[in-house]
Amino acid sequence: MPATKRTSITAPVSVRPLAEPDLDRADEIFRVAFGTFFKVPEPETFFGTADYIHTRWAADPQAAFAATVEGEVVGSNFAADWGSVGFFGPLTVHPDLWDHGIGRRLMEPVMDCFDTWGNRHLGLFTFSHSPKHLELYRRYGFWPRFLTAVMRKQVTAGVTVPGRVLYGELTAAERPGALRLGRALTQAVHEGLNLEREITAVQTQGLGDTVLLENADSGLDGLAVCHCGAGSEAGEDVCFVKFGAVRPGPDAADRFERLLEACEQLAAEKGLRQLDAGTNLARQDAYRRMADRGFRTWLQGVTMHKPNEPGYSHADAYVIDDWR
Repeated sequence: MPATKRTSITAPVSVRPLAEPDLDRADEIFRVAFGTFFKVPEPETFFGTADYIHTRWAADPQAAFAATVEGEVVGSNFAADWGSVGFFGPLTVHPDLWDHGIGRRLMEPVMDCFDTWGNRHLGLFTFSHSPKHLELYRRYGFWPRFLTAVMRKQVTAGVTVPGRVLYGELTAAERPGALRLGRALTQAVHEGLNLEREITAVQTQGLGDTVLLENADSGLDGLAVCHCGAGSEAGEDVCFVKFGAVRPGPDAADRFERLLEACEQLAAEKGLRQLDAGTNLARQDAYRRMADRGFRTWLQGVTMHKPNEPGYSHADAYVIDDWR
């Protein structure tokens, strides 16, 4: 019987690595699961032209997992390694098989990934109004903290940001140095934080580009990993800042304003009309400055942390991300 028709499980659930031939089915389940949760009329069209499944699998196939029943894929989950930080998602199960313990089975291999990688601060983004989600992840030691606002604004033509460099425009010889400077910046934001995985995935898959803000001391004032357009995590006509951060310390707020301008400049250059970016509300001034620039929340969730510590979500952090 096709997985779309199942209403119960009579065979064992198996979990294995997600393989390339599974991706279209996993993508279908991902859309139907979220669309059903949000009660949209045509759940299979949820997320439109945005792609979370193929892109995350390509970034690290060893960190993608499928749940199967009688050989048919019924759910999937993905882990991400950001150095000292690890997070997971999207974890999705076909709605016909919700509440059968498949989500718990899909948690097991990602927790093993975190143990193997040695991540010290783990997290996820989920729905703050869903007791079921909060309780599932609490069982694995995750604790809900501040809300995260996923925000958007319409792109307007702005000024050219001085010192802005795009990773995609660097030569092959220049890129290792840029990655080294990026590691130094994220290490200053949070010990061990490393976004190299995301920077290289965006470049290798042609998903967008990474904005680098150079400073007079040959370091970086900021960086932002941006997905652009259909086939990326952004979707059609959207530039999505998956991660952005500036060098902490004096004038960090001004550097953050400059980074936001640089991201909007990239969106305008690519002919995209919408800029999406999320930030945790524990980063109070970062959120205020985004709101003052015209960003408005369209999706709100809660981040859950293990251990129950802020990580880099605190008042002095000028960071963009949402762990979706």
